[in-house]
Amino acid sequence: MPRQKIAVIIGAGPAGLTAAYELLHKTDIKPVVFEISDDIGGISKTVNYKGNRIDIGGHRFFSKSDRVMEWWNNILPIEKSKASSNFVLKYQGAERQSVSSSQGVDPNKTDEVMLVRSRLSRIYYLGKFFNYPVTLEPSTIKNLGTWRMTKMGFSYIKARVKPLQEKSLEDFYVNRFGRELYNTFFRDYTEKVWGVPCSAIAPDWGAQRVKGLSVTKAITHALKQGISRSGNANLAQKDTETSLIESFLYPKHGPGQMWETVAKIVTKLGGEVHKNSAITKLHTIAGKITGVTVTDSKTGRSHEVQGDYFFSTMPVKELVEAVDGVKVPKNVQEVASGLPYRDFITVGLLMKKLKIKNETDRKTKGDMVPDNWIYIQEPGVKVGRLQIFNNWSPYLVKNDQNIWIGMEYFVNEGDDMWSRTDKDMARFGIKELASIGIIDEKDVLDSTVIRVKKTYPAYFGTYSRFDEIRKFVDKFDNLFLIGRNGMHRYNNQDHSMLTAMTAVENIIEGRKDKDNIWDVNVEKEYHEKK
Repeated sequence: MPRQKIAVIIGAGPAGLTAAYELLHKTDIKPVVFEISDDIGGISKTVNYKGNRIDIGGHRFFSKSDRVMEWWNNILPIEKSKASSNFVLKYQGAERQSVSSSQGVDPNKTDEVMLVRSRLSRIYYLGKFFNYPVTLEPSTIKNLGTWRMTKMGFSYIKARVKPLQEKSLEDFYVNRFGRELYNTFFRDYTEKVWGVPCSAIAPDWGAQRVKGLSVTKAITHALKQGISRSGNANLAQKDTETSLIESFLYPKHGPGQMWETVAKIVTKLGGEVHKNSAITKLHTIAGKITGVTVTDSKTGRSHEVQGDYFFSTMPVKELVEAVDGVKVPKNVQEVASGLPYRDFITVGLLMKKLKIKNETDRKTKGDMVPDNWIYIQEPGVKVGRLQIFNNWSPYLVKNDQNIWIGMEYFVNEGDDMWSRTDKDMARFGIKELASIGIIDEKDVLDSTVIRVKKTYPAYFGTYSRFDEIRKFVDKFDNLFLIGRNGMHRYNNQDHSMLTAMTAVENIIEGRKDKDNIWDVNVEKEYHEKK
Protein backbone atom coordinates (compact mmCIF):
# COMPACT_ATOMS: atom_id res chain seq x y z
CA MET A 1 0.00 0.00 0.00
CA PRO A 2 1.37 3.44 -0.91
CA ARG A 3 1.93 5.84 1.96
CA GLN A 4 -0.90 8.34 2.45
CA LYS A 5 0.23 11.83 1.50
CA ILE A 6 0.17 14.51 4.18
CA ALA A 7 -0.68 18.20 3.86
CA VAL A 8 0.69 20.35 6.67
CA ILE A 9 -1.56 23.37 7.14
CA ILE A 10 -0.29 26.31 9.19
CA GLY A 11 -3.17 28.11 10.86
CA ALA A 12 -6.76 27.14 11.81
CA GLY A 13 -8.45 30.23 10.38
CA PRO A 14 -10.86 30.38 7.42
CA ALA A 15 -8.18 29.69 4.79
CA GLY A 16 -6.45 26.85 6.64
CA LEU A 17 -9.64 25.05 7.63
CA THR A 18 -11.14 25.48 4.16
CA ALA A 19 -8.02 23.86 2.70
CA ALA A 20 -8.34 20.95 5.15
CA TYR A 21 -12.04 20.48 4.38
CA GLU A 22 -11.49 20.60 0.61
CA LEU A 23 -8.61 18.11 0.77
CA LEU A 24 -10.72 15.62 2.72
CA HIS A 25 -13.65 15.90 0.32
CA LYS A 26 -11.73 15.95 -2.97
CA THR A 27 -8.44 14.07 -2.45
CA ASP A 28 -6.83 11.21 -0.51
CA ILE A 29 -4.43 13.66 1.15
CA LYS A 30 -4.61 13.85 4.94
CA PRO A 31 -4.62 17.42 6.33
CA VAL A 32 -2.79 18.12 9.58
CA VAL A 33 -3.56 21.62 10.89
CA PHE A 34 -1.31 23.43 13.36
CA GLU A 35 -2.72 26.49 15.14
CA ILE A 36 -0.43 28.68 17.25
CA SER A 37 -3.17 29.83 19.62
CA ASP A 38 -5.71 28.07 21.81
CA ASP A 39 -8.57 29.24 19.57
CA ILE A 40 -10.13 28.15 16.29
CA GLY A 41 -10.95 30.64 13.55
CA GLY A 42 -8.01 33.06 13.54
CA ILE A 43 -9.35 36.62 13.59
CA SER A 44 -12.73 35.11 12.66
CA LYS A 45 -12.96 33.48 16.08
CA THR A 46 -15.65 34.17 18.66
CA VAL A 47 -14.51 35.07 22.19
CA ASN A 48 -16.83 34.02 25.01
CA TYR A 49 -16.69 36.33 28.04
CA LYS A 50 -19.01 35.20 30.84
CA GLY A 51 -21.58 34.02 28.32
CA ASN A 52 -21.35 37.21 26.23
CA ARG A 53 -19.72 36.59 22.86
CA ILE A 54 -17.40 38.92 20.96
CA ASP A 55 -16.86 38.92 17.21
CA ILE A 56 -13.34 40.30 16.62
CA GLY A 57 -13.79 43.00 13.97
CA GLY A 58 -17.23 41.95 12.75
CA HIS A 59 -17.68 39.29 10.06
CA ARG A 60 -20.56 39.44 7.63
CA PHE A 61 -21.13 36.10 5.90
CA PHE A 62 -21.81 37.32 2.40
CA SER A 63 -19.95 36.62 -0.81
CA LYS A 64 -20.45 37.28 -4.51
CA SER A 65 -19.13 33.73 -4.97
CA ASP A 66 -21.95 31.17 -5.15
CA ARG A 67 -19.40 28.54 -4.29
CA VAL A 68 -18.59 30.17 -0.96
CA MET A 69 -22.24 30.83 -0.13
CA GLU A 70 -23.11 27.18 -0.77
CA TRP A 71 -20.06 26.03 1.21
CA TRP A 72 -21.18 27.99 4.28
CA ASN A 73 -24.77 26.78 3.88
CA ASN A 74 -23.56 23.16 3.78
CA ILE A 75 -21.89 23.64 7.16
CA LEU A 76 -24.64 25.65 8.89
CA PRO A 77 -28.16 25.75 7.36
CA ILE A 78 -30.03 29.03 6.99
CA GLU A 79 -32.81 29.75 9.46
CA LYS A 80 -36.39 29.15 8.39
CA SER A 81 -38.10 32.52 8.29
CA LYS A 82 -39.53 35.15 6.00
CA ALA A 83 -36.18 36.94 6.16
CA SER A 84 -34.35 33.84 4.92
CA SER A 85 -36.74 33.42 1.98
CA ASN A 86 -36.19 37.05 1.00
CA PHE A 87 -32.43 36.62 1.35
CA VAL A 88 -32.34 33.58 -0.93
CA LEU A 89 -34.55 35.35 -3.47
CA LYS A 90 -32.28 38.42 -3.50
CA TYR A 91 -28.86 36.85 -3.45
CA GLN A 92 -29.15 33.23 -4.53
CA GLY A 93 -32.02 33.27 -7.00
CA ALA A 94 -35.70 32.42 -6.96
CA GLU A 95 -35.01 28.77 -7.81
CA ARG A 96 -33.48 28.26 -4.36
CA GLN A 97 -36.24 29.88 -2.37
CA SER A 98 -38.31 26.70 -2.10
CA VAL A 99 -35.25 24.77 -0.93
CA SER A 100 -34.53 27.34 1.77
CA SER A 101 -38.16 27.44 2.89
CA SER A 102 -38.43 23.67 3.20
CA GLN A 103 -35.04 23.00 4.77
CA GLY A 104 -34.55 26.02 7.02
CA VAL A 105 -34.18 25.46 10.76
CA ASP A 106 -35.52 27.23 13.85
CA PRO A 107 -32.74 29.10 15.72
CA ASN A 108 -34.72 28.76 18.96
CA LYS A 109 -34.49 24.98 18.68
CA THR A 110 -30.91 24.48 17.48
CA ASP A 111 -27.56 26.22 17.64
CA GLU A 112 -26.47 24.91 14.23
CA VAL A 113 -27.94 27.70 12.15
CA MET A 114 -27.14 30.78 10.11
CA LEU A 115 -29.30 33.81 10.87
CA VAL A 116 -30.29 36.35 8.23
CA ARG A 117 -29.41 39.80 9.50
CA SER A 118 -30.02 43.32 8.23
CA ARG A 119 -26.98 45.51 7.77
CA LEU A 120 -26.74 49.05 9.07
CA SER A 121 -23.45 50.87 9.51
CA ARG A 122 -23.31 54.59 10.18
CA ILE A 123 -20.75 57.28 10.84
CA TYR A 124 -20.90 59.23 14.10
CA TYR A 125 -19.60 62.73 13.43
CA LEU A 126 -20.41 66.11 14.98
CA GLY A 127 -22.66 64.24 17.41
CA LYS A 128 -24.86 63.11 14.50
CA PHE A 129 -25.35 59.98 12.43
CA PHE A 130 -24.48 59.68 8.73
CA ASN A 131 -25.13 56.59 6.64
CA TYR A 132 -22.08 54.54 5.69
CA PRO A 133 -21.22 54.67 2.88
CA VAL A 134 -22.33 58.30 2.77
CA THR A 135 -25.57 58.72 0.82
CA LEU A 136 -27.28 61.83 -0.51
CA GLU A 137 -30.35 61.68 1.70
CA PRO A 138 -32.17 64.66 3.26
CA SER A 139 -30.67 63.82 6.67
CA THR A 140 -27.13 63.95 5.23
CA ILE A 141 -27.73 67.36 3.66
CA LYS A 142 -29.33 68.65 6.87
CA ASN A 143 -26.50 67.38 9.09
CA LEU A 144 -23.72 68.74 6.91
CA GLY A 145 -25.34 72.01 5.94
CA THR A 146 -25.60 73.71 2.57
CA TRP A 147 -22.08 75.20 2.60
CA ARG A 148 -20.33 71.87 3.24
CA MET A 149 -22.50 70.09 0.66
CA THR A 150 -21.74 72.77 -1.96
CA LYS A 151 -17.99 72.44 -1.36
CA MET A 152 -18.26 68.65 -1.62
CA GLY A 153 -20.16 68.92 -4.89
CA PHE A 154 -17.62 71.21 -6.56
CA SER A 155 -14.75 69.17 -5.15
CA TYR A 156 -16.22 65.98 -6.62
CA ILE A 157 -16.71 67.61 -10.04
CA LYS A 158 -13.09 68.78 -10.01
CA ALA A 159 -11.90 65.24 -9.20
CA ARG A 160 -13.90 63.79 -12.08
CA VAL A 161 -12.75 66.41 -14.57
CA LYS A 162 -9.09 66.31 -13.57
CA PRO A 163 -8.32 63.02 -11.76
CA LEU A 164 -5.03 62.48 -9.96
CA GLN A 165 -2.48 59.87 -10.93
CA GLU A 166 -3.08 57.21 -8.27
CA LYS A 167 0.21 56.85 -6.42
CA SER A 168 -1.32 56.59 -2.94
CA LEU A 169 -4.51 55.67 -1.12
CA GLU A 170 -5.23 59.40 -0.76
CA ASP A 171 -5.20 59.78 -4.55
CA PHE A 172 -7.49 56.75 -4.87
CA TYR A 173 -10.08 58.22 -2.49
CA VAL A 174 -9.92 61.75 -3.90
CA ASN A 175 -10.53 60.47 -7.43
CA ARG A 176 -13.69 58.67 -6.33
CA PHE A 177 -15.15 61.09 -3.80
CA GLY A 178 -13.50 64.48 -4.23
CA ARG A 179 -11.08 66.01 -1.74
CA GLU A 180 -13.71 67.66 0.47
CA LEU A 181 -15.67 64.44 1.03
CA TYR A 182 -12.40 62.54 1.50
CA ASN A 183 -11.21 65.00 4.15
CA THR A 184 -14.55 64.83 5.99
CA PHE A 185 -15.30 61.11 6.03
CA PHE A 186 -12.30 59.06 4.90
CA ARG A 187 -8.97 60.59 5.87
CA ASP A 188 -9.08 60.59 9.67
CA TYR A 189 -10.66 57.16 10.04
CA THR A 190 -8.29 55.52 7.54
CA GLU A 191 -5.31 57.07 9.31
CA LYS A 192 -6.66 55.74 12.62
CA VAL A 193 -6.70 52.26 11.10
CA TRP A 194 -3.18 52.37 9.67
CA GLY A 195 -1.38 54.85 11.91
CA VAL A 196 0.23 56.64 8.94
CA PRO A 197 -0.99 59.30 6.47
CA CYS A 198 -3.07 58.06 3.54
CA SER A 199 -0.45 59.61 1.27
CA ALA A 200 2.02 56.99 2.55
CA ILE A 201 -0.23 53.98 1.81
CA ALA A 202 -0.28 52.19 -1.55
CA PRO A 203 -3.60 52.45 -3.45
CA ASP A 204 -3.86 48.63 -3.47
CA TRP A 205 -5.88 48.67 -0.24
CA GLY A 206 -8.56 50.81 -1.85
CA ALA A 207 -8.64 48.59 -4.93
CA GLN A 208 -9.35 45.59 -2.69
CA ARG A 209 -11.63 47.06 -0.05
CA VAL A 210 -13.52 49.84 -1.82
CA LYS A 211 -13.29 48.49 -5.37
CA GLY A 212 -16.01 50.07 -7.53
CA LEU A 213 -17.64 52.20 -4.83
CA SER A 214 -17.97 55.87 -5.77
CA VAL A 215 -20.34 58.80 -5.36
CA THR A 216 -22.08 57.77 -8.58
CA LYS A 217 -22.62 54.21 -7.37
CA ALA A 218 -23.81 55.38 -3.97
CA ILE A 219 -26.38 57.66 -5.61
CA THR A 220 -27.48 54.91 -8.01
CA HIS A 221 -27.86 52.49 -5.11
CA ALA A 222 -29.88 55.04 -3.13
CA LEU A 223 -32.22 55.50 -6.09
CA LYS A 224 -32.62 51.74 -6.44
CA GLN A 225 -33.40 51.47 -2.74
CA GLY A 226 -36.07 54.13 -3.19
CA ILE A 227 -37.60 52.08 -6.00
CA SER A 228 -37.38 48.99 -3.79
CA ARG A 229 -39.38 50.74 -1.08
CA SER A 230 -42.01 51.52 -3.70
CA GLY A 231 -42.23 47.81 -4.52
CA ASN A 232 -40.82 47.83 -8.08
CA ALA A 233 -37.18 46.88 -7.58
CA ASN A 234 -35.22 44.06 -9.15
CA LEU A 235 -34.12 42.12 -6.09
CA ALA A 236 -31.09 40.44 -7.65
CA GLN A 237 -28.07 42.20 -6.14
CA LYS A 238 -25.12 40.28 -7.52
CA ASP A 239 -23.86 43.54 -9.04
CA THR A 240 -24.23 45.54 -5.84
CA GLU A 241 -20.97 46.85 -4.38
CA THR A 242 -20.15 44.78 -1.27
CA SER A 243 -20.10 47.88 0.95
CA LEU A 244 -23.75 48.49 0.02
CA ILE A 245 -25.13 44.98 0.62
CA GLU A 246 -28.25 45.24 2.79
CA SER A 247 -28.46 41.71 4.27
CA PHE A 248 -26.02 39.00 5.28
CA LEU A 249 -25.82 35.59 6.93
CA TYR A 250 -24.42 35.20 10.42
CA PRO A 251 -23.83 32.12 12.62
CA LYS A 252 -26.04 32.11 15.70
CA HIS A 253 -23.03 32.28 18.05
CA GLY A 254 -20.71 34.39 15.91
CA PRO A 255 -18.15 33.64 13.18
CA GLY A 256 -16.07 31.33 15.35
CA GLN A 257 -18.99 28.90 15.43
CA MET A 258 -18.57 28.31 11.69
CA TRP A 259 -14.89 27.48 12.01
CA GLU A 260 -15.26 25.44 15.19
CA THR A 261 -17.85 23.36 13.33
CA VAL A 262 -15.53 22.94 10.33
CA ALA A 263 -12.66 21.89 12.64
CA LYS A 264 -14.90 19.17 14.14
CA ILE A 265 -15.81 17.93 10.66
CA VAL A 266 -12.15 17.86 9.63
CA THR A 267 -11.28 15.77 12.69
CA LYS A 268 -14.27 13.45 12.19
CA LEU A 269 -13.25 12.78 8.58
CA GLY A 270 -9.70 11.78 9.56
CA GLY A 271 -7.81 15.07 9.55
CA GLU A 272 -5.98 16.49 12.55
CA VAL A 273 -6.24 19.90 14.22
CA HIS A 274 -3.61 20.78 16.82
CA LYS A 275 -3.86 23.95 18.91
CA ASN A 276 -1.02 25.73 20.76
CA SER A 277 1.34 24.57 18.01
CA ALA A 278 3.68 27.13 16.46
CA ILE A 279 5.63 26.44 13.27
CA THR A 280 9.16 27.61 13.94
CA LYS A 281 11.05 26.03 11.02
CA LEU A 282 10.26 25.04 7.43
CA HIS A 283 12.78 22.45 6.26
CA THR A 284 13.76 22.41 2.59
CA ILE A 285 15.62 20.04 0.28
CA ALA A 286 16.16 20.54 -3.45
CA GLY A 287 13.55 23.24 -3.90
CA LYS A 288 10.81 21.57 -1.89
CA ILE A 289 9.50 21.90 1.64
CA THR A 290 9.98 18.54 3.35
CA GLY A 291 8.79 19.18 6.89
CA VAL A 292 8.27 21.63 9.71
CA THR A 293 9.38 22.04 13.28
CA VAL A 294 6.37 22.33 15.57
CA THR A 295 6.88 24.04 18.92
CA ASP A 296 4.35 23.73 21.73
CA SER A 297 3.27 27.28 22.58
CA LYS A 298 2.88 26.41 26.26
CA THR A 299 5.78 24.06 27.04
CA GLY A 300 8.34 25.14 24.44
CA ARG A 301 8.97 21.53 23.39
CA SER A 302 9.56 20.89 19.70
CA HIS A 303 9.23 18.03 17.24
CA GLU A 304 9.42 17.61 13.48
CA VAL A 305 6.56 16.70 11.17
CA GLN A 306 7.10 15.54 7.60
CA GLY A 307 4.70 16.35 4.79
CA ASP A 308 4.12 16.36 1.05
CA TYR A 309 2.22 19.64 0.71
CA PHE A 310 2.35 22.78 2.85
CA PHE A 311 -0.27 25.50 3.19
CA SER A 312 0.76 28.62 5.08
CA THR A 313 -1.49 31.27 6.61
CA MET A 314 1.18 32.48 9.05
CA PRO A 315 2.44 36.06 8.61
CA VAL A 316 4.77 36.25 5.61
CA LYS A 317 7.35 38.01 7.77
CA GLU A 318 7.53 34.99 10.08
CA LEU A 319 7.36 32.48 7.24
CA VAL A 320 10.48 33.86 5.56
CA GLU A 321 12.31 33.87 8.90
CA ALA A 322 11.39 30.21 9.42
CA VAL A 323 12.74 28.90 6.08
CA ASP A 324 15.64 26.51 6.80
CA GLY A 325 17.96 24.49 4.57
CA VAL A 326 18.28 27.07 1.82
CA LYS A 327 19.83 30.50 1.85
CA VAL A 328 17.14 33.16 1.76
CA PRO A 329 18.32 35.99 -0.53
CA LYS A 330 19.26 39.16 1.32
CA ASN A 331 16.71 41.26 -0.58
CA VAL A 332 13.90 38.85 0.38
CA GLN A 333 14.92 39.01 4.03
CA GLU A 334 14.96 42.79 3.80
CA VAL A 335 11.47 43.02 2.28
CA ALA A 336 10.02 40.49 4.73
CA SER A 337 11.46 42.24 7.79
CA GLY A 338 10.00 45.55 6.58
CA LEU A 339 6.43 44.33 6.10
CA PRO A 340 4.20 46.25 8.53
CA TYR A 341 1.12 45.13 10.42
CA ARG A 342 -1.52 46.81 12.53
CA ASP A 343 -2.68 45.16 15.71
CA PHE A 344 -6.11 45.31 17.29
CA ILE A 345 -7.71 45.87 20.68
CA THR A 346 -11.38 45.29 21.47
CA VAL A 347 -12.81 46.76 24.67
CA GLY A 348 -16.02 44.88 25.44
CA LEU A 349 -18.55 46.80 27.54
CA LEU A 350 -21.71 45.33 29.03
CA MET A 351 -24.22 48.16 29.37
CA LYS A 352 -27.59 48.78 30.99
CA LYS A 353 -28.36 51.16 28.11
CA LEU A 354 -26.82 53.63 25.66
CA LYS A 355 -27.36 57.39 25.64
CA ILE A 356 -27.84 57.47 21.86
CA LYS A 357 -31.39 56.59 20.80
CA ASN A 358 -32.95 54.92 17.80
CA GLU A 359 -34.16 57.65 15.45
CA THR A 360 -34.47 55.37 12.41
CA ASP A 361 -37.57 53.62 11.10
CA ARG A 362 -36.24 50.24 12.26
CA LYS A 363 -37.88 48.72 15.31
CA THR A 364 -35.50 47.69 18.07
CA LYS A 365 -35.85 46.45 21.61
CA GLY A 366 -35.73 49.20 24.21
CA ASP A 367 -35.12 51.92 21.62
CA MET A 368 -31.58 50.62 21.02
CA VAL A 369 -29.86 51.94 17.90
CA PRO A 370 -30.02 49.29 15.13
CA ASP A 371 -26.42 49.60 13.89
CA ASN A 372 -24.02 46.68 13.47
CA TRP A 373 -21.08 49.09 13.34
CA ILE A 374 -20.76 52.75 14.19
CA TYR A 375 -17.69 54.42 12.68
CA ILE A 376 -16.41 57.01 15.13
CA GLN A 377 -15.24 60.11 13.26
CA GLU A 378 -15.32 62.49 16.21
CA PRO A 379 -12.04 64.37 16.75
CA GLY A 380 -10.26 63.94 20.05
CA VAL A 381 -10.90 60.21 20.59
CA LYS A 382 -8.84 57.23 19.49
CA VAL A 383 -11.61 54.64 19.22
CA GLY A 384 -12.15 53.80 15.56
CA ARG A 385 -15.33 51.80 15.47
CA LEU A 386 -18.08 50.56 17.75
CA GLN A 387 -19.86 47.23 17.39
CA ILE A 388 -23.26 46.50 18.92
CA PHE A 389 -23.26 42.73 19.26
CA ASN A 390 -27.01 42.52 19.97
CA ASN A 391 -27.56 43.62 16.36
CA TRP A 392 -25.22 41.00 14.91
CA SER A 393 -27.03 38.20 16.72
CA PRO A 394 -29.26 38.46 19.80
CA TYR A 395 -27.75 35.13 20.88
CA LEU A 396 -24.35 36.77 21.44
CA VAL A 397 -25.73 38.42 24.59
CA LYS A 398 -26.35 36.34 27.70
CA ASN A 399 -29.07 38.63 29.07
CA ASP A 400 -31.13 40.33 26.37
CA GLN A 401 -31.98 43.14 28.78
CA ASN A 402 -28.37 44.32 28.48
CA ILE A 403 -26.50 45.89 25.58
CA TRP A 404 -23.17 44.31 24.67
CA ILE A 405 -20.79 46.53 22.70
CA GLY A 406 -17.22 46.36 21.45
CA MET A 407 -14.92 49.36 21.05
CA GLU A 408 -12.29 48.83 18.37
CA TYR A 409 -8.80 50.33 18.59
CA PHE A 410 -6.15 50.04 15.88
CA VAL A 411 -2.70 49.95 17.46
CA ASN A 412 0.87 48.75 17.11
CA GLU A 413 2.10 45.97 19.36
CA GLY A 414 4.18 47.54 22.14
CA ASP A 415 2.86 51.10 21.76
CA ASP A 416 1.25 53.09 24.56
CA MET A 417 -2.25 51.75 23.93
CA TRP A 418 -1.11 48.14 23.63
CA SER A 419 0.96 48.38 26.81
CA ARG A 420 -1.86 49.59 29.07
CA THR A 421 -3.19 47.17 31.64
CA ASP A 422 -6.62 45.72 30.92
CA LYS A 423 -8.08 47.80 33.73
CA ASP A 424 -6.56 51.04 32.40
CA MET A 425 -7.56 50.24 28.81
CA ALA A 426 -11.17 49.57 29.81
CA ARG A 427 -11.29 52.78 31.86
CA PHE A 428 -9.82 54.71 28.92
CA GLY A 429 -12.46 53.31 26.54
CA ILE A 430 -15.33 54.08 28.89
CA LYS A 431 -14.21 57.69 29.28
CA GLU A 432 -13.88 58.11 25.49
CA LEU A 433 -17.42 56.89 24.77
CA ALA A 434 -18.81 59.02 27.58
CA SER A 435 -16.99 62.12 26.29
CA ILE A 436 -18.74 61.93 22.90
CA GLY A 437 -22.19 61.27 24.34
CA ILE A 438 -22.66 57.60 23.42
CA ILE A 439 -22.77 56.16 26.96
CA ASP A 440 -23.06 57.25 30.57
CA GLU A 441 -20.27 55.80 32.73
CA LYS A 442 -22.70 54.78 35.47
CA ASP A 443 -24.48 52.40 33.04
CA VAL A 444 -21.41 50.16 32.58
CA LEU A 445 -21.97 46.72 34.17
CA ASP A 446 -18.77 44.91 33.16
CA SER A 447 -15.82 45.12 30.78
CA THR A 448 -13.14 43.02 29.14
CA VAL A 449 -10.14 43.70 26.89
CA ILE A 450 -8.95 41.51 24.00
CA ARG A 451 -5.71 42.02 22.07
CA VAL A 452 -5.04 40.47 18.65
CA LYS A 453 -1.64 40.66 16.96
CA LYS A 454 -1.11 41.20 13.21
CA THR A 455 -4.79 41.71 12.44
CA TYR A 456 -4.17 43.93 9.43
CA PRO A 457 -1.30 43.35 6.97
CA ALA A 458 -0.43 46.89 5.87
CA TYR A 459 0.29 48.44 2.48
CA PHE A 460 3.31 50.59 3.26
CA GLY A 461 6.87 49.94 4.49
CA THR A 462 8.48 47.49 2.04
CA TYR A 463 5.12 46.32 0.66
CA SER A 464 5.84 47.90 -2.74
CA ARG A 465 8.57 45.25 -3.16
CA PHE A 466 6.38 42.30 -2.16
CA ASP A 467 6.86 40.67 -5.58
CA GLU A 468 10.44 39.88 -4.51
CA ILE A 469 9.07 37.67 -1.74
CA ARG A 470 6.51 36.10 -4.03
CA LYS A 471 9.19 35.23 -6.60
CA PHE A 472 11.16 33.43 -3.87
CA VAL A 473 8.33 31.47 -2.20
CA ASP A 474 6.65 30.48 -5.48
CA LYS A 475 9.77 28.47 -6.36
CA PHE A 476 8.70 25.88 -3.77
CA ASP A 477 6.24 23.81 -5.81
CA ASN A 478 4.59 22.25 -2.76
CA LEU A 479 4.20 25.44 -0.72
CA PHE A 480 0.96 27.41 -1.00
CA LEU A 481 0.52 30.82 0.63
CA ILE A 482 -3.18 31.43 1.33
CA GLY A 483 -5.38 33.71 3.43
CA ARG A 484 -4.94 37.21 4.79
CA ASN A 485 -1.61 37.06 6.62
CA GLY A 486 -0.40 34.17 4.46
CA MET A 487 -0.47 36.46 1.41
CA HIS A 488 -0.04 39.80 3.23
CA ARG A 489 -3.29 40.91 1.68
CA TYR A 490 -6.33 42.47 3.35
CA ASN A 491 -8.72 39.67 2.28
CA ASN A 492 -12.22 39.15 3.55
CA GLN A 493 -12.85 35.63 4.81
CA ASP A 494 -14.53 34.60 1.54
CA HIS A 495 -11.46 35.65 -0.44
CA SER A 496 -9.26 33.73 2.00
CA MET A 497 -11.44 30.67 1.46
CA LEU A 498 -11.19 31.03 -2.32
CA THR A 499 -7.40 31.11 -2.16
CA ALA A 500 -7.51 27.80 -0.25
CA MET A 501 -9.97 26.24 -2.70
CA THR A 502 -7.83 27.33 -5.64
CA ALA A 503 -4.66 25.90 -4.06
CA VAL A 504 -6.33 22.50 -3.55
CA GLU A 505 -7.52 22.54 -7.17
CA ASN A 506 -3.96 23.22 -8.31
CA ILE A 507 -2.77 20.10 -6.46
CA ILE A 508 -5.54 18.00 -8.03
CA GLU A 509 -4.79 19.35 -11.52
CA GLY A 510 -1.01 19.19 -11.12
CA ARG A 511 -0.69 22.91 -11.78
CA LYS A 512 2.71 24.23 -10.68
CA ASP A 513 2.35 28.01 -10.98
CA LYS A 514 0.50 29.98 -8.29
CA ASP A 515 -0.81 32.85 -10.45
CA ASN A 516 -4.47 31.91 -10.03
CA ILE A 517 -4.09 31.92 -6.23
CA TRP A 518 -2.52 35.37 -6.21
CA ASP A 519 -5.20 36.60 -8.62
CA VAL A 520 -8.01 36.05 -6.08
CA ASN A 521 -9.25 39.44 -4.86
CA VAL A 522 -7.11 41.40 -7.28
CA GLU A 523 -9.12 44.15 -8.95
CA LYS A 524 -8.26 43.17 -12.51
CA GLU A 525 -9.29 39.57 -11.94
CA TYR A 526 -11.82 39.47 -9.09
CA HIS A 527 -14.40 42.23 -9.27
CA GLU A 528 -16.88 40.68 -6.83
CA LYS A 529 -19.43 40.64 -9.61
CA LYS A 530 -20.24 38.46 -12.58
